[in-house]
Order: sequence, then C-alpha cells, then structure tokens
Amino acid sequence: MAGPKPPRFAAASLLSLMVLLIVAAVQAQSGPQFIPNGTLFPDPDGTSSTYNTKSNGIHQDGAFFQSLGTNGRSCATCHQPGDAMSVSAADIQQRFDSTQGLDPIFRTNDGSNCDTSDVSTVDARRNAYSLLRTHGLIRVAIQVPSNASFTVTDVDNQYGCNATATISMYRRPLPSTNLRFLSAVMWDGRESAGPRKITFDNYSEQLIANLLTQSLDATNGHAEGAGLHPTKGQKKQIVDFEMGLFTAQTTGNQTGWLNANGATGGPQALVTQPFFISINSSIHFLGFEPPAGLVTPGDGVPFTSAIFDTFNAWGLLPADDPRAAVARGQELFNSKQFNVSGVAGINDPKEAGGLIPITGLDTLPGATCGTCHDTPNVGNHSFATPLNIGTGDPMPGHPEVNLGGLDIRYLPKITACKDPNNAATCKTTTDLGQALIDGNFNHLGKIKGPILRGLSARAPYFHNGSAGTLLDVVRFYETRFDIDFTAQQESDLVAFLSSL
Repeated sequence: MAGPKPPRFAAASLLSLMVLLIVAAVQAQSGPQFIPNGTLFPDPDGTSSTYNTKSNGIHQDGAFFQSLGTNGRSCATCHQPGDAMSVSAADIQQRFDSTQGLDPIFRTNDGSNCDTSDVSTVDARRNAYSLLRTHGLIRVAIQVPSNASFTVTDVDNQYGCNATATISMYRRPLPSTNLRFLSAVMWDGRESAGPRKITFDNYSEQLIANLLTQSLDATNGHAEGAGLHPTKGQKKQIVDFEMGLFTAQTTGNQTGWLNANGATGGPQALVTQPFFISINSSIHFLGFEPPAGLVTPGDGVPFTSAIFDTFNAWGLLPADDPRAAVARGQELFNSKQFNVSGVAGINDPKEAGGLIPITGLDTLPGATCGTCHDTPNVGNHSFATPLNIGTGDPMPGHPEVNLGGLDIRYLPKITACKDPNNAATCKTTTDLGQALIDGNFNHLGKIKGPILRGLSARAPYFHNGSAGTLLDVVRFYETRFDIDFTAQQESDLVAFLSSL
C-alpha cells in the first residue's frame, strides 16, 4: 500500500531550508562578499533574487558598497540585496537591535525624525529613529523654491522640524534595481526635472546622466560626503552596477518557483522585457495626445489594460491550487474597472505646457490598475506622470488617516497656500511632493508610482510607509475609489502582488 501523499507544496518548505543554507553560506564567506546570480533571499512571502546582467553575481567590493562620505554609509546601507535592493522596516529594526542603534543607517543627518533629536542613549536613539525603525522612512529636507506659487504657512511636526523654508519629507528608499524601466528618478522626480526630463528620444542618455547626478547627490547628502565627491570613475561604477540589476520575487511560500509550469516570474524574464518611454501609454486610452517629444513606435497602438501576463499559464489550474489564486489576482489587476476622482494629475484641469493632467475629467470611469501602472510586466508609469492619489492627504474630518483610511498620524502636517490670507486657497498634506521641486501649487502631493516588482521584500508600502502589508495596499484602493472587492478577491490580489 502506498504511503500518504506529501502536501502539494511540501517542496516549498524544503526550498525555504535551502534558501537559509545558501544565504548563510554566502554571509559566512571571508573578505568582500560575493552573491551569485540566483541567490535566494527569504522574505515574508517566499524569496526574492537579483540577477546581474553585467556579472555572474553581485561583487560587494565596488563603489556601490564603499563608504564614500564621512558617516560610514554606502549606497548599500539603504539598498540591500536581501531587501530587493531597497530596505525593509523589519530589517532596519533588526539592525537597531543588533547594534543598539549605531549601524550606519542610524545617523541624524536624515535617519532621525529630526536633525536635532537626542541620540545619546539607546532609549533616546530608539525614539529618535522611530520613523526609520517602524516605517522605514528617511527624512529628506528640501527648500521651498524661491519662485514657488505658494507659501508654506504652517508645519505641525511633532518631532521638532517645524521650519517653513526647508521642509522635512519622510520617504521610503526606492529600489536601486530594475532601473531600465524608469520614467522619472526619485519619488518627486527631482533628478529628472526640467531640462533633465527623460523622453523617448533621449531615454538612455538622459537616464544615465540623471543617475550619475543622483549618485553624487546621495553621497553628498545621505553619506555626508560634501567635499569628498565620488570620482567620475566611482559614479560610473555605481550606475553601471545599478543598470545591470533585475530583481523580482522568485519563489512563493505556497506556490513554489514562480517561473514553473509556464509562468515567467522571477528576475530573468525582466532582462528581455521590452520598454521605451510611453510604451503601452494610457494617455491614448484617456483621449490625451502626447507632445511631440513623446511620439513613439507605440503611437497608434491601442492601450491595453492587460499589463501583466506573467502568470497567464496558471489561469487554467484547479481553483484550489495556490497558483490559480495568483492568476486570478493578475486578472483582477488587469481588468477590474472602477471610477477615479479627486486625483491630481488625472482629474484636475489641464495645465498649459505640461504632459499632465491627462484627462481633466471630474470622474474618470472605467479605469483599471493599469491606467496608472501601465508599463508591461513592471507596473510603474511608462511616462513621467506624478499623481496624488491621497496616500499623504488627511481625510476630511479624520486627519489621523489618509484618503484610503490608513494611519498617517505619525507624519507632520504641512499647510501651503496660494494666498496666505485666503483659507480657501490652502491645502494641508503630509508631503508636498513635486511642488517642492517645481514650485507649482497644483503639484502639491504629486508622487510617481514605483516599480511593482519585488514588493514582498521591501515592506512597508507607498512613499510614506503608510501601508504595512500588501493587504493594506489593496484596502487603501478599496476605500479611496469605492471598489467592491470580495474577501476572495482581496486574497487573490495579495497573492498576485506578493508574487511580483
């Protein structure tokens, strides 16, 4: 008589054990560590991995991993291979516990809640770095542009940084991987603003130029390297390294390998994923013609909301198969329609000379996730279109939560006015977004949408870390846009997002 059948995904448990052994072996090496391509790093939903097209793995002795400033930090301080080249709040907390808050990520220039925070004792550091520990937030201090069409009239910052001329923004580190798909650099696009804008015609050249500048700015700011600029060769080495990296979730706790049975999950499929600025552009779907600089080979090709086809092959599996849940979640992402209203960048009047807003309609019916996340199999916006979906805006009557119902009481409240004498011209938010770069009041709170690959390794989510889990992300959109997901659909969407 045959013995009992093993559980369908018992191999996933064995896989997890293999992952831990591989990571332990890599970390145990003496000298500069080397992470071979295909190394699996555990995360709450399985494992992620990074593939380097310019080497057979990640050599941790290059400029990206070197301290080029004065405070012990490197690029890797906030861009960890084990966290999908970003950094998770859980990892930061672990680093605090193991070093008593003395790891290089814990520095007052931008890691503490305010630069004046007391860090003299362990308990003091625990308080000073609370936003970094719990939400993974780095403080970015940016001056209000001298030509701004608004005045910051009040900053209610419970941590002490209450200046109205230089504003402290609290933001998650973006991943330094999958950069070939970027249409804007940084959450507020500041490294690709104005004449440095990335267009179809100058895409490769301008993206590289912007990343070179960003490597210098990051060293001068985050690593406090003013006067010790990285050399031209070091900047090039950093950007060459970043541009060769592709990262994605590789295994799932319930699904096993994400490239099995015809699926194309994992990082290697991204290497050959086609991309150009405005690919699958939703602006055609929305009835807005792009300026001449965005005329692309894709013009005339209808927009498709079927953004992801990564898990199409799993769509015919039995309904109780965990992989079928991933396929159902992908279908929901691609096809579930809802109405979009109150989103600056979509629903506000068209501004002269700009690519956005893209409709100017009070309500955009029939939108899908792909209306904003239109880059095929990647999920960011394929052209530079920062939007304000309300992740940083307090809900009227309930300022402790944002417009999707997520807790934002830990963030400062900033009030900016077109006319300081007219309250009707004022807006209160927790992040001024693009407006703090170009000075345009209409751009308050506008933030770019990030690349969606490797999500499970880099919680929490949104630019301000307000979504602790992927279920929180799904429920934000449900509340914000009045979407009627069932419990099963919520679960399926989370299964899909956690497999990216």
